Amino acid sequence: MEEEEIEKAVLAYLKKKGFRQTEVAFQEEQQLQQQQKHPQQQQSKNSSSNSHTDPDVAKLILTFTSESESLPAQYYDGYSKLRSWAHNSLDLYKHELLRVLYPVFIHCFMDLVARGHLQEARSFFITFREDHETMHERDLQKLEGVLSPSHLKEMEFAHTLRQSKVNIKICQYSHELLLQYLLKIQSMLGVVNEHINFQVCPGQPGIISDDADAVTLVDGGQDAANLINQKEIQWGMLEDSIEDRLEKGGGLLLDSDKVDGENKEGENEENKKRSADGGKQAAPVKKSKKDKVGGAGGKAARPEVITPLAPRVKPELTLPAMPTEVEHSILEDLRNRVQLSSVALPSVSFYTFINTHNGLNCASISHDGSLVAGGFSDSSLKVWDMSKLGQQMDNTALQGENDTAGNEHMHSANGGKIPYTLFQGHSGPVYSASFSPLGDFILSSSADSTVRLWSTKLNANLVCYKGHNYPVWDVQFSPYGHYFASCSHDRTARIWSMDRIQPLRIMAGHLSDVDCVRWHVNCNYIATGSSDKTVRLWDIQSGECVRIFIGHRSMVLSLAMSPDGRYMASGDEDGAIMMWDLASGRCITPLVGHTSCVWSLAFSGEGSLLASGSADCTVKLWDVNASTKTPRSEEKTGSSNRLRSLRTLPTKSSPVYSLMFSRRNLLFAAGVLSKRS
Repeated sequence: MEEEEIEKAVLAYLKKKGFRQTEVAFQEEQQLQQQQKHPQQQQSKNSSSNSHTDPDVAKLILTFTSESESLPAQYYDGYSKLRSWAHNSLDLYKHELLRVLYPVFIHCFMDLVARGHLQEARSFFITFREDHETMHERDLQKLEGVLSPSHLKEMEFAHTLRQSKVNIKICQYSHELLLQYLLKIQSMLGVVNEHINFQVCPGQPGIISDDADAVTLVDGGQDAANLINQKEIQWGMLEDSIEDRLEKGGGLLLDSDKVDGENKEGENEENKKRSADGGKQAAPVKKSKKDKVGGAGGKAARPEVITPLAPRVKPELTLPAMPTEVEHSILEDLRNRVQLSSVALPSVSFYTFINTHNGLNCASISHDGSLVAGGFSDSSLKVWDMSKLGQQMDNTALQGENDTAGNEHMHSANGGKIPYTLFQGHSGPVYSASFSPLGDFILSSSADSTVRLWSTKLNANLVCYKGHNYPVWDVQFSPYGHYFASCSHDRTARIWSMDRIQPLRIMAGHLSDVDCVRWHVNCNYIATGSSDKTVRLWDIQSGECVRIFIGHRSMVLSLAMSPDGRYMASGDEDGAIMMWDLASGRCITPLVGHTSCVWSLAFSGEGSLLASGSADCTVKLWDVNASTKTPRSEEKTGSSNRLRSLRTLPTKSSPVYSLMFSRRNLLFAAGVLSKRS
């Protein structure tokens, strides 16, 4: 066998196995040898007949060369054996070893496509796709469209997968078991070496609930994300805000104590009446009530006293001035705010849309709960006034209302129809709506790639904002109004102000649709969630990405910021919720419990509770303090500490579209009645 043929075969072998550094070093050595042999070319030709190698080595290399021609059979057989081996492993290590199958599957498929084995690639994909449909259905739908080698370069998602490595967390013993098997089989070793980066952890295998953040895909590698996450951010509250003044003055704590006292007096009077009516039977009731009130009061006040004050920062935007009467109203609400905790849960007011005929896309609730908006597939936006709840509709229709929408109404206590205001102007389905802090304006975003500003007092469209090139999935007013953020299928988020028709900032960096957007409480940052399974935090002033949060295994659909600006929660399509520390960019804990998409998240006023609304027709309440202050000893033990759901509130049959805590800590929710077969 000629020396040149051996070198080509060795290069092909190194490339197949993913040994890139060795391949480069071997090529450099080849070039160096060629330069040295060039003056002695004639001598080399004369001695070429003697440049034979060991027959066994030549046979092995020739075998490898012939194997490349039967690549489809190798991939099919190799993946099938790896799959069977992983599923038959010991239960203690099985869930870690199964993490390897999905990245191996998709890269085997794409390798077959890249090398022109299109029919075999399609057969391979169809045979094994069922294994991964539960966790990766959306990814598989995208890859199904890869029909030729050119598609791998043209499709952004496939190109990203080919250029990136998958990080997989695995314990040391599981890693050793996997390596021993791969060295024995060989056929899958190259795919694993080239596309998977193992993060080997000492000790016992991780728990199954860790799977949500055990497998991650990073564009350009984890180092790029770590570099971005080292940037300094100011996550605190705005200085001289209403909450800041109230907190410094101690007004909130004193007044809450006063409210607790008033509640106790009311309960004592009620217990006295019960004891007068029921005699001795009322005594145990009174005792248990007293115990509950004492426990609730003690635990509710603790976060206010122990939790250090969040740092104060200056706004980077010129914020609008707040009218004096509005400021007084907010102060009154904050002073009378109910202090919530794990033993003092909120009351919930749930608004249910009925007879929408599958046309409702989104719902939004004003900050005081007086107005509820719905965005529909027929391009309409409808706003209901809750003060008219239960009133019969009169003969005079509200401005902007027409007869075609007259049959749709919300369910009320006495069965009456509630009049609504109809806003028309979009030319495509309405996907999001957002009330201004004072409730006098409402924003809507649509498939027609525009955002519209409406006046709830004039019942009219004021401005149409154009800038996005594709459907706008979400729009959100800033906490102080005037400014708002939008995000779109065009993979960007944009910052706007009400008085300008062009965006102030464009945030670009996500690899796929930007599905949701939320403002930080100090208005200096916005967070965006994307179909690329990441969340990003953007600086408003510079437009730069200052944090990348990696860990979700499906598209991110909802976001929420804690009132002190320290934490962020994100929910995804698989039902997983992740709590993030903005300062470090790390996930504090996953919150597992929902069985379908998490469409809405909301923190309580003091930040002690997190509410989540899902397509599984439930509202869940989570203990934020327990989730963010888990002892290290508990983190190393079982999964019981990962599940911090305080209560699950099921609806009759209504997926939860929207959640919002009022300033007094009443939880508002909205959803649509869906008929289940």
